[in-house]
Amino acid sequence: MKDVTVIGSGFAGLASATTLASHGFNVRLLDKNSQVGGRASQHSEAGFIFDKGPSWYWMPDVFEQYFNRFGKHPSDYYDLVRLSPSYRVFWEKDFTDIPADLEDLKTLFESWETGSAHQLDQFLREAEHKYRLSMQDLVYKPGLSPTEYAIPRLLGDVFSLSLFKPFNKYIRSKFRDPRILSLLEFPVLFLGAKPSQIPSLYSLMNYADMKLGTWYPMGGFHEVAKGMAQLAREMGVSIELDTPVNHIDLTHNPGAYIHANGHSHHADVVVAGADYHHVDQHLLDPEFRNYNATYWNKRVLSPSSLLFFVGLNRKVPGLRHHNLFFDADFEKHTREIYDQPSWPEQPLFYVCAPSVTDPSVASPGHENLFILVPVAPGLDDTEETRERYYDLILDRLEKNLDMRIRGHEIYKRSYAHNDFKHDYNSFKGNAYGLANTLKQTAFLRPSIRNKKARQLYYTGQLTVPGPGVPPSLISGQIVADEIAKTYKQ
Repeated sequence: MKDVTVIGSGFAGLASATTLASHGFNVRLLDKNSQVGGRASQHSEAGFIFDKGPSWYWMPDVFEQYFNRFGKHPSDYYDLVRLSPSYRVFWEKDFTDIPADLEDLKTLFESWETGSAHQLDQFLREAEHKYRLSMQDLVYKPGLSPTEYAIPRLLGDVFSLSLFKPFNKYIRSKFRDPRILSLLEFPVLFLGAKPSQIPSLYSLMNYADMKLGTWYPMGGFHEVAKGMAQLAREMGVSIELDTPVNHIDLTHNPGAYIHANGHSHHADVVVAGADYHHVDQHLLDPEFRNYNATYWNKRVLSPSSLLFFVGLNRKVPGLRHHNLFFDADFEKHTREIYDQPSWPEQPLFYVCAPSVTDPSVASPGHENLFILVPVAPGLDDTEETRERYYDLILDRLEKNLDMRIRGHEIYKRSYAHNDFKHDYNSFKGNAYGLANTLKQTAFLRPSIRNKKARQLYYTGQLTVPGPGVPPSLISGQIVADEIAKTYKQ
């Protein structure tokens, strides 16, 4: 039985470890932090439970498929509820609840733009086809060669569905109302480029939003990571927390020596589920690095985030579970993220109030707020900047809700670039990984294999298939299956 060490217990690392164990490997999982889950960790303070990372549970079929391969179901590990309405959007002068029911959503669209209900049907049929096409022929590929994608039906759909037409032009060929356009563009905002630079293939995200629905794991998103860790342990994976890796020694082939916490151990194979750039540039000797500093500095990253965790001693009746604030200029904010990276003047922002759905995350009569501002990676992150943005966001939040929030904070904590670097060794403090631009898709992303040492593999949001929780979960399975092909022969 081969020994495999997986570094990092994010979704990719957990998925990789469990899948490897199912293939018969002896798996050891190391993480530098005191909790499993990577960015999906949790923070408890003053009677509040805050998810520190992901909060949108989309693409439930990916989670279902993952657990099914081990004879399990998500319901074996956490309770999932579908949110209705899916979310609330605040415009400049009013707000809209986005229905979970598709017929109600079509009625809403039609009230905004005559004929848009029919257009939405057509749009979602195409988006569903792209989603299923991607799941079948794109996202579960290891991205080691362009020939993996030389599939006749895929090549035909490139032309019939205009898969690589710019996303913004694609949706504007079907809709005109600015509210509809904003709703369709927001899911791709975190893919790492403006809608004008993202291929229309990613309308599959709209299918995930509007057809597959928005869900919530009771207790918070960290429950998903805990469930995956429980499954991993049931499969025989040894999980060691508070164990930062300092060096991966590949000079003693076959295998490798992993140095962590002043100790070292041997593994036949290593899976790096920690930040790819950190592993490549800081944990390996120079002769074993896949890429140089110039390569990394030319990569286009997805955004970082400025986060605020706020616990209030009152309820906020104007909020739903998920709330998008589109009361500012969408185009200007995207330019400040992607074209001229800078702290935005009047950013769009997002507020999650999980206590609207889940009484376990706040005391009775209290509200738990998670506030997120998408910002460019690599910015100068200071306490003064964070406080300025807290005041700016609170001004707009209080105006939109027509109620006082200041003075009701029992707890407040900020989190941004410096924290992402400290907690996850995140390259330039990014929050979502490598952007899914056309030049950074599939085999054009950083390789899952070390090019100079066959015993080292990579997984996570900087390699295939891309950023986000479902892609990371898929990434771990891809790598584990590739290792099994090589080492079980």
